[in-house]
Amino acid sequence: MFKESYSIIGVMSGTSLDGIDLAHIDFTIKDSKWNYQILESETISYSQDWLNKLKVAVSFSEENLIELNKEYTELLGNIIKSFIERNSISNIDAVCSHGHTILHQPQNEFTLQIGNLPKIAELIKEKVVCDFRVQDVQLGGQGAPLVPIGDRILFSEYDYCLNLGGFSNVSFEDNSKRIAFDISPVNTVLNFYANKLGLNYDDKGKIARSGKVNSDLLNELNALDYYQKSFPKSLGFEFVKEIVLPLMEKYSISIEDKMHTFTEHIALQTSSALPNKTGKILITGGGAYNDFLIERMQFHLPKIEIIIPDNKTLEFKEALIFALLGVLKLRNEINVLSSVTGAKMDHSSGVIY
Repeated sequence: MFKESYSIIGVMSGTSLDGIDLAHIDFTIKDSKWNYQILESETISYSQDWLNKLKVAVSFSEENLIELNKEYTELLGNIIKSFIERNSISNIDAVCSHGHTILHQPQNEFTLQIGNLPKIAELIKEKVVCDFRVQDVQLGGQGAPLVPIGDRILFSEYDYCLNLGGFSNVSFEDNSKRIAFDISPVNTVLNFYANKLGLNYDDKGKIARSGKVNSDLLNELNALDYYQKSFPKSLGFEFVKEIVLPLMEKYSISIEDKMHTFTEHIALQTSSALPNKTGKILITGGGAYNDFLIERMQFHLPKIEIIIPDNKTLEFKEALIFALLGVLKLRNEINVLSSVTGAKMDHSSGVIY
């Protein structure tokens, strides 16, 4: 007999490198309907040293990656442990952690999220559910996106769930199947140019707003192969590093114009990704604070009602959903949908330490 309530810590580190999101969540299930409440939550920023490491780790040798994984597991374990202590959280059913993606190459049957070594359970002294992507890739899937099952279970009242993080991804129901895929890079590119101006990010999109569109660059971006592919499909930082940035760097235009053009590109790709341009869309992730980007999306999707939720859901939705994936794994229930990832079958993914 399964429990009807769970006290879970959800942990997520995304490709935009904003930091490590931690959320203490109460889940309840009644008559097959899940509800959640986000209690204590916090984002712990990376030190400059860690930021530098994580930005270049995609080029590390295998030996350096093994070492990095050990160090990061230790860092993550200690951060989770102090979050639990600081908030005096007790009676935890599990800590469910995504880790941090360094390499994502499903075409080579490979994905690596660091911070998922067994040592993490020793450090925290709690049950840990983690490493949610590897099994899906082994089953022929993209290993991403994994959030859509959480969208279906927790946010079914919306026609679309859109997350604007390092990359944007969308999920929606189509003929009783959940469909989801990565749309385009977002903060991985916008933050790269904000960093060049000595800023961590472009506050509310003010810098991008001050620039203008370069049509040649916009056309080249929109013509990239990825956008012509049908789903399931997913993006990794390799796409930004090897394709997007080299293309943008060919243009001798101001950073403001590059950011303005890329914002327009994100809005256009979002619009073309949605099969039906009406209904309600829930937008979460750091990009939801980018007023200029949201305005451009609304411009290209005039018949869509854009909903930005309360701050906790907006900022911690991915930590919330990885917490749910962990609970489903503990219950041995499906937590990855093959309609989304392209795997051979729906399955219950993750490892329990």
